[in-house]
Order: sequence, then structure tokens, then C-alpha cells
Amino acid sequence: MICRRISSASLSISSLTSLPTGPDSVLAPEALATLFVIAGCFGLLITTRLPADMVLLAGVAVLVFANILTPAEALAGAASEGLATVAVLFVVAQALSDTGVVSWISYNLLGRPKSVASAQIRLMTPVAIFSSVLNNTPVVAMMVPAVRDWARRNNISSSQLMIPLSYAAIIGGTCTVVGTSTNLVVNDMLKAQPGIDGLALFELAWVGIPCTLVVLGLTVATSRWLLPDRKGQAQRFEDARQYVVEMLVEPASPLVGKSIEDAGLRQLPGMFLIEIDRAGRILTAVSPRELLQANDRLIFAGDVRSVVDLKNIHGLRVADDQVFKLDAHQSTRSLVEVVISPNFPHLGKTVRDMGFRNHYGAAIIAISRDGRHLKTKIGDVDLRPGDTLLLETHEDFIENQRYSRDFLLVSQIENSRPVRHEQRGTAGLILLGMVALVGAGVVPMFKAALLAAALLVLTRCVRIRDARRSIDWEVLLVIAASIGLGAAMEKTGAAQSIAELIIGASVGSPTGLLISLFALTAAFSAVISNMAAAVILFPVAIAASQGLGVAPEPLAVTLMIGASTCFATPIGYQTNLMVYGPGNYKFQDFLKMGVPLTVAVGIVTVAIVPLIWPF
Repeated sequence: MICRRISSASLSISSLTSLPTGPDSVLAPEALATLFVIAGCFGLLITTRLPADMVLLAGVAVLVFANILTPAEALAGAASEGLATVAVLFVVAQALSDTGVVSWISYNLLGRPKSVASAQIRLMTPVAIFSSVLNNTPVVAMMVPAVRDWARRNNISSSQLMIPLSYAAIIGGTCTVVGTSTNLVVNDMLKAQPGIDGLALFELAWVGIPCTLVVLGLTVATSRWLLPDRKGQAQRFEDARQYVVEMLVEPASPLVGKSIEDAGLRQLPGMFLIEIDRAGRILTAVSPRELLQANDRLIFAGDVRSVVDLKNIHGLRVADDQVFKLDAHQSTRSLVEVVISPNFPHLGKTVRDMGFRNHYGAAIIAISRDGRHLKTKIGDVDLRPGDTLLLETHEDFIENQRYSRDFLLVSQIENSRPVRHEQRGTAGLILLGMVALVGAGVVPMFKAALLAAALLVLTRCVRIRDARRSIDWEVLLVIAASIGLGAAMEKTGAAQSIAELIIGASVGSPTGLLISLFALTAAFSAVISNMAAAVILFPVAIAASQGLGVAPEPLAVTLMIGASTCFATPIGYQTNLMVYGPGNYKFQDFLKMGVPLTVAVGIVTVAIVPLIWPF
């Protein structure tokens, strides 16, 4: 349903001739049943907390048992190009995160906003510009992990940024004919009409730019009330254990010569800089304007999540020499927490005396006791039952020690493997190549993403194991089920019949026709793909324009904008689905923000289109 690149062959004009036509069309029982099932799915999504993938899959199952969809039609979504594209882009995004491209973007492109509104402006403006000339799917795929990292560093809830990210990408595509594949298809259908030349490349900007400005402005102005702030919920589960970690500024670090503030070391939530050890001289109460020098030892105190953030900063490494004596390669190491049990064989001994690294193949980088950090040097600490150790170790440590009597708990820290900054340039070039190929129209999005993912794996920018784990199966199931529901709408004639009935009621007024066309297109785009909605409604709109004796251009432009107004549901467009999980959203969140924006864009469109493209 939300796949932008559905084959136009399956939605060709000729395929519509078998559907009910004319103002006297009556919905068939199969069409009514399909609408009832879809309405039930939407009702469950809005009023319950049931997972979206399970609800939509259940809807498809009902249609299969009712013999409205064949098994092949129900499963067609699983083989769709749009679903495969999203799956491959998860791998691309994982590689960008693993190689530090994401952190580079968050540091250099997005900056350090002073407020949530400032953050939204900094984010939405470049995304809308990029999406006007590039496919918005890779833009959002690249930005999601960067925005998540950026939000955490600036203590902003991701739920205040992810929907604005998707909306900016969607509306930015309305500014040019090449902004979306839907625009291209509708423009080609328009040029097929006798005596019509179609739209120029930037002609849509007359309406697209005002709509973009309205979406950006209203999102920033109303997000405080219409978008959830779930930062507080995340903080309730925040790790209460506190650690002291010593980090070393490497001699060739890009941080050398930067101030503490410019290096972003004051932007880590849950972590603060206690002091700097500079060649034996201790600097306390460190000023944010203090310039970093090579081989500075930075002593931080904070929670485990921020320790991971520190390790991911290019140019910083853990200062404990024991870490560099580990046998495992750095790229295969991760952070693990263990809790010392009463059966630990070295109780009462110091870390130095017991030879912890040699015995367990792990280096202790921090110790927490009773939830508080210990300021004593790690080698001088005598371990006690209940002490929590933060270790850097190889990936097999958990399997080897999971059931050991030495530890009460063994837990790996999520996303704690070192970032491979040395491959950032390679990953960045592959990403730019993918975007350039799609933007130039050389290859479709799926082929470009597949090529990029293959190159990222071959160049070891992402490991095969991590590539497998990166795929969000819930999102893919939602896409597959949505395509099945959309297929039922088209197969039963429900979409075509409703379109003709509603538009037929307003053909007496050109303005009324524009309003009906926009509203219907926007509604269909929330239920079936925007491409399918546009193709289904185009011949009906052309017939209405001929019956009323008005030019088809204003109707075609309205159709393009309406098809891109996929704000009201997470399943209405694939970029909405891509931010659904990272933003920790519910179905209702898109309705609250999306419906007002849809109405606003509709008003702007109906007001401007007749001025630029007269009837």
C-alpha cells in the first residue's frame, strides 16, 4: 500500500475498464466487505495498542478467507519492489551508523540547536530541499539514525523530530516534477492528452514551495501540542548505574585544538567531564572553552549509555592500557556488564593482583558499587559481591560466561561495538553514489540500494551478521499487509466506484471539483499507495474536466499534491513507517498532526492552483 514504485503496468488505464463506472455505479458486496475490513483495521489501530503488523495481517487474512483475495494476491506485497527497497535500505543505514557517517552528519550538518523548534527547523529545511530533487526514501533512511543520535546528544525527544523528518521529505517532493515518481507518472499521463504539453521541471514549485513552507511552519508551531514527548518515559528506565571512565585524546585526533564545547563533549546526556589529566597536571572545573591537546586524559562520570557515546566519538579511546592487550580485534569487541557473585573466586583481591584480563579475556574499564561510581583507580579496587563491572571484551564472552557461577548477571550493552571511522569515507562515497544514480534516473531505487548494500558488505563497512539484524521485520510486515489491502480495494472496484460517486457530486463547480479531488486523493493515499490513488483517480478527473469544459492541468496538479499529502497515517507512506519505530509513535500520533496539515495543504493547493493554471 505504501510502496511508491508499484509497477505502472499493474495500474494502467486499461486495467480500470473492468471496474464499475458511471454515476450510477453500485458497490459490489465484495467491495463493501473490503471497506468494512479496512475500516475495522483502522479502528483497531486508532483505539488499541495492538501492533500494526498484526492488525493489518489479520485484515488480509479475513479477506483471504472471504475469497476476496487469492493467496497469491495476498502475498504479492511480500514480493513487491517497494518492500524489498525498504529492507535493503535498513542495511545501508546500519552501515552508515557502523562507520560513523551518522555521527558525522549529526555533528556537522545539524549543529547544536537551542530549542526543539530550532532543532525542527534545522532538520526539516535541508531534508525538504534534498527531497525536491532526490528520492526521499534514501534521504530518510540516512537521516533516521543520525537524528536519533543527534536528539540524544542534545537532550531532545526523538518523538519530536521523527515525524517532522518524514513530513519534510514527503512535502519536499511536491516542488518538482521529478520530486516523486507519482509526479512523473501523472505528468506522463497528462502529456498523453490531446494538445497538452505537460508540466515543466520546476513548474510545480508555484504550489509546492508554498505547501512546503506551510507544512514546515505549522509543524514547528504546533508540535508542542500535537506531537508526543516521550523522553520522560525513556528517562524512567534510564540506567541508574554510574561509572567513571578515562578517555584518551589520540595524537592524530580531529578533536585536538577544539574546545570542550566545540568537540561536543558537553552535549552528552547523563555524562559530565570531571577533570583533565594533562601530562600529570590535573585540570578541575574544566571550562567549556578549554582547548583539547593530544594525549589529554579526560575523566568522565555518567551512565552506561553515555559511555557508549564516548567510545563512538572519533579521536577518543579508552585510556586503560589493559584494553589494548586484548586478543580480540577491536572491531569485534563490545561492552558487557557483569555483576560479581558471592562465588567469585577472587573476592578481596585487587583487580591488579587477580589478573582479571588474563583470566577472563576482558578489560575492566569502569566499576559501579551500589549504583555509585568509584573514583579509585581500577587496579586498586578490591572486588566485592554486587559490584557491577563494565567490560570491554570479545563477542564470545557472553556465551562463555552466561552461566558462570562467578557472575550473577552478564549483559551486553546495545550498539557498543567500536565505530569504524576509518571506513567512513568509503561508506559516504557509496551513499552519494546511490543517491546520484537515483537522482539522475540511471537506475531505479531498488537497484541502486541493492548495489550500495552489496558494496557496503564487500568493503566491510557492515558485517553480514549486523546486516541481517538491522532489518525491521515489523515494518516490512506492515508494508506487505498494506499492499494486500490496497490490492483488494482495486480488485473489488471499491476505490474506483467511490471516486466516481464523490467527484460526480461536485462536477458542477470547478472549485468544488478541486476540493473533492484533493480530499479524495489524500484519503485514498492513506489506504492504498499514492501511486495507485493517482492512477485510479486520473481518468475520472479527466472525464470530469471534459464534462465541465475546464482545462485538465489544474486537476492534474491537484492530483499530484493530494497524492503526496500522506501525513495522516503511518501506513500512508513508506517514510512514515521508517520513523514509526525510532520515534516510539502510536497510530494516533500521525492522525493528530497529519490531519491538520492535510487540511492546510489542501487549502493552499485549492487557492493557488487556479491562479497559476486557470480553468
